[in-house]
Amino acid sequence: MLNFQYYNPTNYVFGKGQIEQLTKLVPAGAKILLAYGGGSIFKNGIHKQVTDALEGFEIIEFGGIEPNPHYETLMKAVAVIKEQNIDFILAVGGGSVIDGVKFISGAVHYDGDPAEILRKRILITDTTKVIPFGTVLTLPATGSEMNSGAVVTIAETQEKLAFGGSALFPKFSICDPTVIESLPKRQLENGVVDAYTHVLEQYLTYPHEGYLQDRISEGILQTLIEVGPKVVADPKDYALASNFMWSCTMALNGLIQKGVPNDWATHMIGHELTAMYGIDHARTLAIVGPNLYQALFETKKEKLAQYGRRIFNLTGTDDAVAQEAIAHTVQFFHTMGMDTKLSDYVKDYDNTAAIIVKRFEERGWLGLGERQNVTLDKVKEIVEKSY
Repeated sequence: MLNFQYYNPTNYVFGKGQIEQLTKLVPAGAKILLAYGGGSIFKNGIHKQVTDALEGFEIIEFGGIEPNPHYETLMKAVAVIKEQNIDFILAVGGGSVIDGVKFISGAVHYDGDPAEILRKRILITDTTKVIPFGTVLTLPATGSEMNSGAVVTIAETQEKLAFGGSALFPKFSICDPTVIESLPKRQLENGVVDAYTHVLEQYLTYPHEGYLQDRISEGILQTLIEVGPKVVADPKDYALASNFMWSCTMALNGLIQKGVPNDWATHMIGHELTAMYGIDHARTLAIVGPNLYQALFETKKEKLAQYGRRIFNLTGTDDAVAQEAIAHTVQFFHTMGMDTKLSDYVKDYDNTAAIIVKRFEERGWLGLGERQNVTLDKVKEIVEKSY
């Protein structure tokens, strides 16, 4: 097993009715920026629950944070915080709102152009130079409620870029599974596939000695396969909803990646498809992932075979089981409502591979993946296989 440090200070508050805990969790006397997305929290009653729980606190509201939050929008929130002397942020939403708040938190006191946080992938590690924040999760998917990473889109240049740092963990996250009852089917489907692919990025690498991490990863995958289609069909079933929400958090709270190799090339390519074409994040992962496994079959074959045997109970040679495991993964994505080809979403896609390769070259991303063998040529092959 590789050396590692595991640090996660987020107070994870799980279960029914936990929003009422806000009055105890938010620092006394804090002036709060209440950040949210398109307004669904008004329709489902979460806004009222939050504001009722925060009665007596001074609250400034900031709405309109987009799916795949825009740098340009977030900088408006930064200006509000500076003008209003706000000292705590509450993100009420899914991964996009939480990611956006992480950027806002780090940008307020950043010494320089805040766009550098994204373009230079600056690690934000000084807790004295961030605005503390908590979250009320409304859409399970990204695990952002219990990690310190985020992704933000610069709309002007159509770039979707990752950043993070140990100072960007939420102080607390309230996770009430009943909030998913009003979510659209598409968002639930996306959440399942997003979490599933998060696990695969940390699991489908090569054999190693992280036996426990493998078993935890496999448990999350098996749980998502079991509850995913059912929770989409019946999000009011609390057992399904709670296991779905906890699986999404566990998929990316940092635990299963410790001491083992990680990939993340599927995400890096998928981010480009979202930035270029506006395709839902989870759906880009379903497009890219299986084709990446094919393009890197020889170096991932052993782990793909383990995945096939342990998750899908497949038998046969490593080659046969590994290929069948990829096919089963695609079938699961289809079961979860995913189309798995770029042409299912975009008409004019012929130059996509060339554009992505050029962007990666300009950024110096010349060797991605757990072996740094996702070269520019491999990126081109993966994207073209995804057409």
